[in-house]
Amino acid sequence: MAPKTEVEAPKNPADQSVAPSEGPASTRGTLPSETHSASEPPPSRAGRFIQSNPRARFYVIAVILVLMVASIFAWRYFQSYESTDDAQVDGHLMPLSARVGGYVTKVNVDDNQYVTAGTVLVEIDPRDYQVAVDQAKAALEDARATAQASNLNVPITNVNTASQLSSSEADIENARAGIAAAQQQYDAAEAQLAQAQANSTKAQLDLGRYKQLVDKQEISQQTYDQAEAAAKAEAAGVVAARSSAAAAAQQVTQARSKLATAEAGHRSAQTAPRQVASSEARALSSDAAVKQKQALLDQAELNLQYTKIMAPVNGVVTKSVEVGMNIQPGQQLATIVPLEDVWVTVNFKETQLKNMRVGQPAKIKVDSNDRTYNGHVDSFANSSGARLSLLPPENATGNYVKVVQRIPVKIVLEPGQNKDLSLRLGMSVEAKVFVK
Repeated sequence: MAPKTEVEAPKNPADQSVAPSEGPASTRGTLPSETHSASEPPPSRAGRFIQSNPRARFYVIAVILVLMVASIFAWRYFQSYESTDDAQVDGHLMPLSARVGGYVTKVNVDDNQYVTAGTVLVEIDPRDYQVAVDQAKAALEDARATAQASNLNVPITNVNTASQLSSSEADIENARAGIAAAQQQYDAAEAQLAQAQANSTKAQLDLGRYKQLVDKQEISQQTYDQAEAAAKAEAAGVVAARSSAAAAAQQVTQARSKLATAEAGHRSAQTAPRQVASSEARALSSDAAVKQKQALLDQAELNLQYTKIMAPVNGVVTKSVEVGMNIQPGQQLATIVPLEDVWVTVNFKETQLKNMRVGQPAKIKVDSNDRTYNGHVDSFANSSGARLSLLPPENATGNYVKVVQRIPVKIVLEPGQNKDLSLRLGMSVEAKVFVK
């Protein structure tokens, strides 16, 4: 019988829980591994629960699947929008300035007061401008009277010039007829002068012959005296005929002068169209003066209206004017913010704009009232905010460090979202745009 193999007792108290077995198995105690065997650790509580409940494995797998599905949905949700807190409420700032200068007599609005379009905010002393309106009205009436007289002169001038033209033509005809008649009288006077000269010559010759005969006492002295008287009479007839011829010549000259005068009058009458045109031009000038005076009156009335500064839109007012101030044209008096027309300016990183498009829905959470407003993307700015700054970056100089830029995105609210007009310009908001 083979001797028994002795097994060394373990030093660790935990190892004492397992004693060496005797019997046939001890015959294989020659293996080294069996000389140092240890007990397995006891299973955990979860392991004992799973071993004792076979369905627990299915529950664990189901929970893991639910967590995986929830993680996928959460990932898809977080990928479906872009958000940032670099956003603020924006809107229009409408400065109201004076169009005329003067003394401020009334200020009908206080700071932060809501006004409607057409409300009179500031009133300027209107007396100086009322005087200007009265002067413009008087000047307009004077210009209208002048224009009326000028327009009445046009037909009168037309009739007068036509009459002058006809009269001048008749004067020319009469002058020419007078010249013909005077010429005929002159010719007759010349003929009479020639006849008288011939008769005077014959009488002088007869007187000479009678002188010889009376000297010879061949005729009586009486016959000689008769011949002498006849010669003197013929000589006087020559003088009379010469005077008549001279008078006839003077009449011809006068008739020709009348013709020249008539022709000059005719030439003057021929300027009738130009006189009519001049009269019409004066009438047009008077009409233009009326329009000018009317324009001056309109300007004066506008200036009178400008003494009342009214709100152009509905909004909240911030004033910078007080009663008693002397203001100048163009001086700013107040600022109106139309709260019905506000939007949100969101400065997204350029990496967030990859899937962002106009019209995509958005959620706006306002810090001041903790409300969420619905809106949509309206437009994108044409450049980054840094590019529009006073000192834009110049990346072509020095060492270049890439910095993610932000692009302003305009988000408008849906109709009816700001009914209570609680949004104010500059309020901080958190914007979320759903891109998928």
